[in-house]
Amino acid sequence: MTLSHALLLILSGIAGGAISSLVGGAALVTYPVLLAIGIPPVVATMCNLVALSPGNLLAAIYDRTQLPPVNRSFVALVIASLLGALVGAVVLLVTPEHTFEVLVPILLGFATVLFAFAGRISAFVRARAGDRDKSPHRWSHSIGVILPVSFYGGYFGAGVGVLLLGVLSIGSPGDYRATNVTKNLVTSLNSLTAAGVFILQGGVLWPPTLVMMAGALIGAVIGARLAQVAPHALMRVVVVVVGALLTVVFAWRYWF
Repeated sequence: MTLSHALLLILSGIAGGAISSLVGGAALVTYPVLLAIGIPPVVATMCNLVALSPGNLLAAIYDRTQLPPVNRSFVALVIASLLGALVGAVVLLVTPEHTFEVLVPILLGFATVLFAFAGRISAFVRARAGDRDKSPHRWSHSIGVILPVSFYGGYFGAGVGVLLLGVLSIGSPGDYRATNVTKNLVTSLNSLTAAGVFILQGGVLWPPTLVMMAGALIGAVIGARLAQVAPHALMRVVVVVVGALLTVVFAWRYWF
């Protein structure tokens, strides 16, 4: 790993950590950098997930006063989420490298679309859940949806924060800050579960992962602070544009 690679990794980690804390979608910034320095797609996915995990947890702890009460329904939600992430991580390990290369532009494009339509996704998920439960934290409506979302998070993860925001907004309707902090906590627990699988299998390249992780921790604190004041609409536009450009670049790289 060269000095220029290390600089790219730490800067992308800072940007990714901040984006992840704010709205999710850090992998649209960090994952392409890992590919750019020569790491194969499947290994890059593992490194990216491990590097971003502690930052999400730090962001949740930073604004922990907004976390929901740890009741039975929330614990059930977390357990379902962890199971989904575990299965996704295992499936990634058995996916052939060539197959994953073909999937990379599709996954990046999917994540970009998720990010672009995050508000509509949240509204749709809330509408499908209905208003049968008037309690402020109605996690039972989210459990059925969080399994496939967490599977995607353990398998690839780019844009999973957007999906989680939509799913978790069912339990904290109208409260972005509380939903975002809960998203950071659930994302970190999912990521740590998948990371444990990747580490046990020896699939993580530690030097680039640790450098990016250092940047992500810095970015997470910045993002957690900005989440209280930043214009989320502007951040969303920037990330969507970047994601769309990267989708085109990697489609050209792997398909043509």
